[in-house]
Amino acid sequence: MSPEVVSDLMREALYLAMLMVAVIIVPSLVVGLIVSVFQAATQINEQTLSFLPRLIVTLVTLMLLGPWLGAQVTDFTERLIVDIPTMLG
Repeated sequence: MSPEVVSDLMREALYLAMLMVAVIIVPSLVVGLIVSVFQAATQINEQTLSFLPRLIVTLVTLMLLGPWLGAQVTDFTERLIVDIPTMLG
């Protein structure tokens, strides 16, 4: 297995991991920012007001995009398993 093949595999795996994390975290960050601005404007400093909307958005995001994320991981794994004989020579 050449170094190019290994680096290409690592690049694809890291890209997939970054994509999965970004899809889950970005909506939560946006909602957290909106809630923080609301809290700063109204001077309400309640911890649960920030936590609960982020939790709900994260769960909804996982419910809506979970099948797509699973398909991405499955596609990557299938390509990896199919390409193993050609990678080894």
